[in-house]
Amino acid sequence: MATDSRWIWDGGRVCLDFANTLRSRWRTTPVETLREPDDLAGWLREALLLAPGTTEPATAAVLMSARRLRESVDRAVLAVADGRLPTSGDVTLLNRSAAAAPRSALQLVINGDRLEPVGPTPLAADPALALALIAQDAVDLLLSAEIRRVRVCGADNCALRFLDRSPARNRRWCSMSRCGNRTKVRLHQVRARQSGPTKET
Repeated sequence: MATDSRWIWDGGRVCLDFANTLRSRWRTTPVETLREPDDLAGWLREALLLAPGTTEPATAAVLMSARRLRESVDRAVLAVADGRLPTSGDVTLLNRSAAAAPRSALQLVINGDRLEPVGPTPLAADPALALALIAQDAVDLLLSAEIRRVRVCGADNCALRFLDRSPARNRRWCSMSRCGNRTKVRLHQVRARQSGPTKET
């Protein structure tokens, strides 16, 4: 199992957090965090996609399916966010995966003076079904207005995908506490070096 299993949850949607399990996509060789089936099972648990008490292990075949789904999600989301259509192969894989997702019955709730839909978050009984929930979330995102808010972190050494829910729609960093502050400090240091030492008067 991976020793650096500190997952990043700044995507804003479970499908984007899943895409971000492949780190440093800007590199020729990105960093794979889902190296073993146990890594996948651990991520699904922390993402709260597996039902409590689930003991069904992830297998090597499920891990391969997970990686294929992850890359289809990533390609499709970035394409549609950029105003392009995803490939037919990615659409087929997403549809096939999402079709297996467990669905909870939609219910109603009174919120103030309005009726709104509500339903329990569906949970999967095994890792394969949990992947279907991720595919379902990706399909929902691709068909929603939020797809235009998908961004890639502006830090030179990050490239994490995230949903920009800022009012001005101008968020540049996946996380201000990680990439935003780090980039600002680096730029400040560069400017300080360029300006040279301050002369005393």
